[in-house]
Amino acid sequence: MLSRRALLATPALLAAPAVRAQSWPDRPLRLVIPFVPGGTTDILGRLLAQQMSPRLGQTVVVENRGGAGGSLGASEVAHARADGTTLLLSTNGSLTINPLVQANLAYEPFRQLAPLGLCLTVPMVVVVRADHPAKTVQDLVAMSKARPGAVSIGSAGTGSSNHLAIELFNAASQAQLTHVPYRGSGPVIADLLAGNLNSMCDQITTSLPLLREGRVRVLAITSARRSPQAPDVPTLAEAGYPDADMVTFMGLSVTAPVPAEAQARLVAAMQGALGERIFHDRLETLGAEIVRDQLATPEGYGAFLRRDFDRMKRAVALAGLKPE
Repeated sequence: MLSRRALLATPALLAAPAVRAQSWPDRPLRLVIPFVPGGTTDILGRLLAQQMSPRLGQTVVVENRGGAGGSLGASEVAHARADGTTLLLSTNGSLTINPLVQANLAYEPFRQLAPLGLCLTVPMVVVVRADHPAKTVQDLVAMSKARPGAVSIGSAGTGSSNHLAIELFNAASQAQLTHVPYRGSGPVIADLLAGNLNSMCDQITTSLPLLREGRVRVLAITSARRSPQAPDVPTLAEAGYPDADMVTFMGLSVTAPVPAEAQARLVAAMQGALGERIFHDRLETLGAEIVRDQLATPEGYGAFLRRDFDRMKRAVALAGLKPE
């Protein structure tokens, strides 16, 4: 027969494994967004934090750490304590482009950051002003070949995802478009609308409002399939340029190596959050696409990143870029 002391201790002993199983996370988490507030990245990060918090039983605190094309925030997460509580809203720039164009990068994306899942993709579009003579993307290519170097196309900056998409497009179509880099999308749009630029390549999320206002014509989209928000716009593959597809992306990464329990709970919380209607209402209506398949897993996102890195190596080579 058990003593009174043993009987009193037994429930606590039986409960101990259950308590340990639910011990992570035992403090608030940080989600680092490697860009300043505003824009699609910030919207996604804040929605994820809001929806993941109750699923994890802890607050997920958003911190914006902009600078160096996403490298400053990524470096901070890469060097954080590897306990699963410091997350990165990872993007093309921070994971697959910056390692190729930035010298002395302060982190190793594939070693110090563990993938949790791809969350969202945003295609880019080739755009001209509404009164531009090019009615199709084939027209724009033909014009550039007829006047090599005279037909311009703007991007948000040298080495940006927009710029690399232009390089892939030029290579696939044999176009002779002259790349004009700007410091962000705002100045590109302003010059396009003022007639100082023939065309631009930018995220669909910034171009859709201009299309709906009738101020621009969208000639093609860089994704593998058409966007539900612009169903009449053909893909570059449909236009005859199958090797030019490219999307910007956003996912979740965490300081490596991530503990198994933390990884499992983070992935479940992320996937559950992405199933909420609010992501469609806030982001898919802008032209983004929420990921709800195998890519929203550590394995799927990891394979996706390796493929994208190889693709970006080719684009960087086409652009003649060297790490600076």
